[in-house]
Amino acid sequence: MTSDICTRPHCNGKIDDGYCDSCGMAALSQNLVTATSRSSSSTSSRQSGSLRSGSLRSGSLRSGRASSRHLGAGLVTIPDLPSTAPEAHLLSDPHVPEHRRFCGHCNATLRRERGYCNQCGQKYSFVPSLQAGDLVAEQYEVKGAMAYGGLGWIYLGFDQMLSRYVVLKGLLNAEDAASAAVALAERKFLASVKHPNIVGVYNFVNHGGEGFIVMEYIQGQTLKVIRKQRGRLPVGEAIAYIHRILSAFAYLHESGLVYCDFKPDNAMLEDGDVKLIDMGGVRRLDDSDGDIYGTVGYSAPEIAADGPSVASDLFTVGRTLAVLLIDIPEFNKTHQFSLPAPEQEPLFAQQESLYRFLLKATAYKAEQRFQSAEAMAEQLLGVLREVAALETGQPSPASSRLFGGDPLVLTASPDAPIAADYHQLSLPLLDAADPAFNALLTALAVPDLRQRQVSLDQVMQQFPDSSEAQLQRINNLIELRNYKQARAALGKFMQKVQRDWRFTWCYGKLNLAEELPVSATDYFEQIYTDLPGELAPKLALAIATEQAGQRLRAIQLYRLIASTDPGYVSASFGLARCLFAKGDRQAAIAALGQIPSDSILYTHAQMMAVRLLTSMTGAAGTVPQPPDLEQATRILEALRLEGLERHRLAQQLFETALMLLHSKAVPPQNSLSLLGQPWTEVAIRQGLEQSLRAQAQLAAGREKIKLVDAANRIRPLTWI
Repeated sequence: MTSDICTRPHCNGKIDDGYCDSCGMAALSQNLVTATSRSSSSTSSRQSGSLRSGSLRSGSLRSGRASSRHLGAGLVTIPDLPSTAPEAHLLSDPHVPEHRRFCGHCNATLRRERGYCNQCGQKYSFVPSLQAGDLVAEQYEVKGAMAYGGLGWIYLGFDQMLSRYVVLKGLLNAEDAASAAVALAERKFLASVKHPNIVGVYNFVNHGGEGFIVMEYIQGQTLKVIRKQRGRLPVGEAIAYIHRILSAFAYLHESGLVYCDFKPDNAMLEDGDVKLIDMGGVRRLDDSDGDIYGTVGYSAPEIAADGPSVASDLFTVGRTLAVLLIDIPEFNKTHQFSLPAPEQEPLFAQQESLYRFLLKATAYKAEQRFQSAEAMAEQLLGVLREVAALETGQPSPASSRLFGGDPLVLTASPDAPIAADYHQLSLPLLDAADPAFNALLTALAVPDLRQRQVSLDQVMQQFPDSSEAQLQRINNLIELRNYKQARAALGKFMQKVQRDWRFTWCYGKLNLAEELPVSATDYFEQIYTDLPGELAPKLALAIATEQAGQRLRAIQLYRLIASTDPGYVSASFGLARCLFAKGDRQAAIAALGQIPSDSILYTHAQMMAVRLLTSMTGAAGTVPQPPDLEQATRILEALRLEGLERHRLAQQLFETALMLLHSKAVPPQNSLSLLGQPWTEVAIRQGLEQSLRAQAQLAAGREKIKLVDAANRIRPLTWI
């Protein structure tokens, strides 16, 4: 047992038995702290129509200690549930509705509650076999029936030996041999399933020739009940429930199990946490002979033909989240495997990242969905951060396990304006599991690009099957502007690898470098859908759309990024550029004001603000007004810049003021002052002359002469 501090970003928990007692995540291995981890990658069916029902952290989701802080990673507030007595959940008239009665042998519709199937002769009974007051296994007193599910009646019981309420789960159709076999199979592995977000299995008992599973009683409400009572759930709340339950799916999948039939009925909220209940449909991934249980509208399209899989399980999770959030028209028909478009559903138009997440989670083809519960949870948490930031107005930053930070803080030049450029794209982190990982670290440390290319070629020769080596080689070719060779290498390697967003990223970056922003937009749109919770693809898409002249789209993306994580200063600069080009000068200045004062680019942002406030090239014929120049003066004085940059900004300020006076757009006003100079032509000329002469003192050669000549031309006329 260990008690180390959790190394995940923003977590102060302690590692206990391999898991954090705060975020609930497995301890990060050392190489994953700094490098990315890549996401992994004849049956009978019981059907009705197709099927019938039977953290401020990211990372690996496995079993951990339950805590109310888990839900929504502290980003949302979960409403308290009313306290109710266990007996309040009992059914007054327990029976199975006719539309839920099907023969377990031939799937025919059954009208009566008991009898023989009129098609195949199979004996059946849907009548509860336990009554209130029955004593099961001389230990469990039956209180009554609570519900029925895909495989059996669910009863409330009281454990007289341990003085606690329990749940007893029997067979829905007590004469169904197939269901009996499933129940027997449950006994073999469900007792070993131990996870804080999965209902506990206590015992297996027999009564009257029928088997029962004795399970943990959970005091709470199912998501189905909560959805029915309250209608559409708030986005943050719904995401918090689903994000948390994904840890249970991760555990099951790691254990070689699939849940099969997830829906709002099968998740219960209790004490600020959510648990997976009704384990009747759980089966082993390698079980090719077991029955498949599912619910129309939730089950993946391929499950009847191919059987359940990790991808089909995650499809049900995505569909459940959609049901919690919106009303899906023709859920079991037109939209059985699809979602309403943003034009039909306002929420999807407002929450693009959420919509893209659901599109990927419920993609028709299994290979286009999330391939692991961990990857799905990681992206969903990123979406939740965006939702929380937009709703609260408070940023919700977090480090990414796939991308590095904003490279602009390392590449920006203080004497050059920041324009949309592919160098502002975040770099995908190296895959620590790649065989060439260590060799690449050495090669990438070579500062000279040409020498680095030689080193990368050597790594490729040493590790010909390394995806990372090929990616880094192609990336370096782009930096060397060897675009033709980079494109050829990409095309050749893409024929050998499966679907990999990192190669799509390379294509997008290559097109940006070649000044083909429209083509780059298509690639980054795809990555946005593949990684809807990441900010880096949104930034790449914003840069591409800005370069392509799609400023409204760029503004939308830049604003989303900057509001979620102000550390992405490229987004604030991009937002300011686009807003200024659109003619909204003050909104552009406000965008620059989002850059934190402790950022290395804060001074750069304030200098850009001065330039925008004094620029005469704004869109829609806008020109600066005296308040704009006064604001520029205040910013410049507060910066206390020294040297050439201050004098250049002062020059632009005085030149703009002089142009406004000459155009008679603004009359002289002694009450106004710019850097200590009154708003009169003589004073403004004097200020401009001083700024030019100050620059001349710092210049040499022809530049010095040009500045002195300009100062002489601009100075006010004097009489000697």
